Amino acid sequence: MWGKSSSAPRGNDRFETRRRLRRRRIGIATGFLLLLLLATALYELNQDFVRIKRVQIVGADQSLADLVTPLLTGSFLGLIPHDSILFFPAGKIRAALLDHHPQIATVSLSRDGLTGLTVEIQNRIPIAQWCGETSLAHTLASSSPTVIEDCYFFDASGVIFGTTTSEQVVNSFTFYEPHPAAAAVQSYIGTTLPSADLLPAAFDFARQLAAFGSPVRAIIFRDGEVDNLLENGTRVTYVLGDEQSAFTTLTSARGQIPIQEGTVEYVDLRFDGRVYFREKK
Repeated sequence: MWGKSSSAPRGNDRFETRRRLRRRRIGIATGFLLLLLLATALYELNQDFVRIKRVQIVGADQSLADLVTPLLTGSFLGLIPHDSILFFPAGKIRAALLDHHPQIATVSLSRDGLTGLTVEIQNRIPIAQWCGETSLAHTLASSSPTVIEDCYFFDASGVIFGTTTSEQVVNSFTFYEPHPAAAAVQSYIGTTLPSADLLPAAFDFARQLAAFGSPVRAIIFRDGEVDNLLENGTRVTYVLGDEQSAFTTLTSARGQIPIQEGTVEYVDLRFDGRVYFREKK
């Protein structure tokens, strides 16, 4: 039987072999080019002209830069320096500032040229003072404002952030409410007040009471009810969450209750549409 030997390479096989060799050469060349580009990029990232040399603090004391600078030492995987203007550890910087200074609300980082980092700080705005429930008896028994110790400032979201503040407090009254974490924490700083979502309406109600002749000096949350203690010694009580109804009821009876004269002991607004009050003896 006549025929060609099957051991001789056919034309298609030779073409496929050359194509594989060409792909391999292209792959090797591409890999080498990528390694060259990577090496060049890493070299450039380690140059002084793209590394952070100054940290500027905006909105707070410049001494906070002392917390940032140590985080700019070292490198990522031993390749990219932490002080690279392109790859600095932003998350760690924010966390360090927030952990060490609870009064800070937000931290914004931005590049200042190729060698500068700007850290913009926004502090929490103190809404009022919270004093737990340790001084309730003294406050209730007194008809004049008192200086309370061991109190804390909190912001609009109910976050407790310190015992002192250089910021002006939005509300002059003191807020009292038991804290569920009292037995579990050494410090309340960093925790959130349990009724934080109910505070805006309650505080608005307290500010509105000033129109009746005497401002509020203390607000007390207890068992679903609220006591507002006025400067003149009057106590106004209503059900927590029913601020609008309570204010409407009180307004309708304004001419019958001499709150502004300081002769009323208490005003009870806990019953829908009804007002009960008693004058001082």
